[in-house]
Amino acid sequence: MQTINQATTEFLAKRRIAVTGVSRNPKGHGSNLVYQRLRDRGYEVFAVNPNADQVEGDVCYHDLKSIPDGVEAVVIATRPELADATMRECAELGIRHVWMHRGPGKGSVSPDAAVYGRDHGMTVIDGGCPLMFGPTADFGHRCMRGIFKLTGAVPRKVE
Repeated sequence: MQTINQATTEFLAKRRIAVTGVSRNPKGHGSNLVYQRLRDRGYEVFAVNPNADQVEGDVCYHDLKSIPDGVEAVVIATRPELADATMRECAELGIRHVWMHRGPGKGSVSPDAAVYGRDHGMTVIDGGCPLMFGPTADFGHRCMRGIFKLTGAVPRKVE
């Protein structure tokens, strides 16, 4: 078991990251903000949406297996009921670092997907947002991190 800070540091040390759920209509979509910020901070980031060929001016992949040369980590930013299939795809592809995005509300967290991922050797961060930690954080997200830790939306420990 790791602290949330240890797990997020390890996750954000990966340079090739896929973000699922990136929308063709970026306004108000947390997945798009995560995608943009990772890209702007120098990550090699890949948008994944089965219904789009392009988002944010970049190529969009329909699934993880379509990304050339694969990725090291995945941010799941879709509805929770879609997280299970994504987690299974991560297991098939040998991806060992997965972050299920969660801000206010339920977010993308699926308890079943988290269990599946952990049972298959993955480090699963089941809550919070990559923009709350490390080199991707901004002041507003750091404030949210503190509040969401108190409410349980950001886990304190990660398996």
